[in-house]
Amino acid sequence: MVISAITEKLLAAKKEKGMTFADLETAVDRDEVWIASVIYRQASASEDEASKIVSALGLPPELAQSLIEPPLKGSLEPVIPTDPLIYRFYEIMQVYGMPIKAVIHEKFGDGIMSAIDFTLDIEKEEDPKGDRVKVIMSGKFLPYKKW
Repeated sequence: MVISAITEKLLAAKKEKGMTFADLETAVDRDEVWIASVIYRQASASEDEASKIVSALGLPPELAQSLIEPPLKGSLEPVIPTDPLIYRFYEIMQVYGMPIKAVIHEKFGDGIMSAIDFTLDIEKEEDPKGDRVKVIMSGKFLPYKKW
């Protein structure tokens, strides 16, 4: 995955200040996953949101303009990802993609889950056998139109 120069600057400032995405959530009043998507240039921010992000990171205000511009979305190369965490999501879709699709169609009909009218939350579940990652995706159902 190629990381843009603006992303590198933002991540370096975040690391230097010892901030988490949760810290930025508090500063910007937006979800931490959405803020991460702005920083990785997979979403665009409003002027106010962009200003809050660069301000919280102690960066020059002119960098905010880069976060306002609509990005080129899709950061994965068209090959199997090699990063172990990202690969697991690829693996999950390889194994459970068709079952998920079948259950969605059974419950909602023929259509898709929006990735535009969409939220994603990541939670940590304490477990004595090892902490668990809980990923919650919520997207508007969009039925296919008949004409």
